Amino acid sequence: MIKLQKHIFLIGFMGVGKTTTSKELGKKLGLEEKDTDTMIVRQEQRSIPEIFEVSGEAYFRQAETRILDTLEQEAPCVVSCGGGMAMREENVAKMKKTGIIIFLKASPETIYSHVKDSTHRPLLNGNMNVPYIRRLMEEREPKYQAAADICIETDELMPEQVADKIMECCLGQPMR
Repeated sequence: MIKLQKHIFLIGFMGVGKTTTSKELGKKLGLEEKDTDTMIVRQEQRSIPEIFEVSGEAYFRQAETRILDTLEQEAPCVVSCGGGMAMREENVAKMKKTGIIIFLKASPETIYSHVKDSTHRPLLNGNMNVPYIRRLMEEREPKYQAAADICIETDELMPEQVADKIMECCLGQPMR
């Protein structure tokens, strides 16, 4: 088991595989894995679509910031961040203070293949298509790039392979 001094934050567009990869990485490192969206749902006691519908996106984004404040007090772990987490500079500063930020990147076509059957992604409601996903990804890409300490292309890789790449890049610990 590797002793980490900081969190590992996985950022990137929805559907890139942050949650699945964080679970794999957590297993490989013997660390707890946390998902910020799951933490928000538990804290709010309502689904993300319901939060967006009733309280709005700005409220949800503030909830993300509060979750980072909670994580600051916790032992190092692997954190799967919601797709919009890195859109706020305040959130990026909090993540940089307590961890390393890894941007998982994939093509719009790969993202679409991962999310096309999803019904719990409010930002894609009525826009479940590659051109819309591409446009939203292009808007977010500069913020993801600016936040990232490391960028990993995930197209054609399985989550365990992405976890191995993360270990090689930031921990110098190849798994094979």
